[in-house]
Amino acid sequence: MEYTLLGKTGIKVSKLCFGSLTMGPLQANLSINEGANLIKYAFDNGVNFLDTAEIYDNYLYIREALKDIRRDEFVIATKSYSYSKETAERSLAKALEEIGTDYIDLFLLHEQESEHTIRGHYEAIEYFLKAKEKGIIRDIGISTHRVEGVIAFNKYDELSVIHPIINKIGIGIQDGNVEDMLDAIEKSHKLGKGIYGMKPLGGGHLIKSVEEAFNFVRDIPYIHSIAIGMQSPEEIDANINLINYGYIPKNIKEKIIKKDRKLQIADWCIGCKACMNTCKHGGIEMVADKATPIKDKCVLCGYCAPKCPEFCIKVI
Repeated sequence: MEYTLLGKTGIKVSKLCFGSLTMGPLQANLSINEGANLIKYAFDNGVNFLDTAEIYDNYLYIREALKDIRRDEFVIATKSYSYSKETAERSLAKALEEIGTDYIDLFLLHEQESEHTIRGHYEAIEYFLKAKEKGIIRDIGISTHRVEGVIAFNKYDELSVIHPIINKIGIGIQDGNVEDMLDAIEKSHKLGKGIYGMKPLGGGHLIKSVEEAFNFVRDIPYIHSIAIGMQSPEEIDANINLINYGYIPKNIKEKIIKKDRKLQIADWCIGCKACMNTCKHGGIEMVADKATPIKDKCVLCGYCAPKCPEFCIKVI
């Protein structure tokens, strides 16, 4: 496994980051022991970097895994929607207590949209900066699905790490396109910022071209690490092979591709019908003003995802 220093932070991270959303209550809903064992399996195979968030509700998985992992050898990034001193204080305290640690490596403001959002949440940033001075947080930054979010982030010297969405066709980028996002994060790199990308497979929609999609992000020279969701040892093995060699061995690939997958539409769907109008197979219907997959008609083609303005749609 190759490692790199995450920008100015000086934090050594594996080029592959364990995206923990998919194994938790919001998706696979693995047991605490199952999730912890996956984290340990990844760590034993060189993955020392894990991304989580308060909303993922999986801190206890990490706590259990840390019983067998030295804390100073493991890098934890978490995120919250904190906007004030009080909400930031609660989010940090929750992370420390539930994970069972006395510091967090990276604390990010979750899904920042623009400079207006960052300014509106700046009281939380000030609290996290004070926690950084005390050694409770090693560094801070933001995650974003928007080019405008990266552009705004670049204006703040005190924000060191950016976690942007990036994949070969721009699924989930809520403004602009792939080229716009690449330009913005290249500027982040030139400023010495740490960059770890998210959703290289577009929320699962690019799984049928997994090697091409993953390698597109892998080959971007200014991305330090790639976070990707992992729910099984086979997926961990596949992603380790991708990051190390750019391909998946045939026996592993067959298991990954054949996995029984489904379309998931998140609760925050706004009922705009863009996905339903895009689907040529009649695979989505509106139920109580929310988009709902029709299992026997959905072919998991992924064409609906780029049309969703809220990035609600994923293949899991």
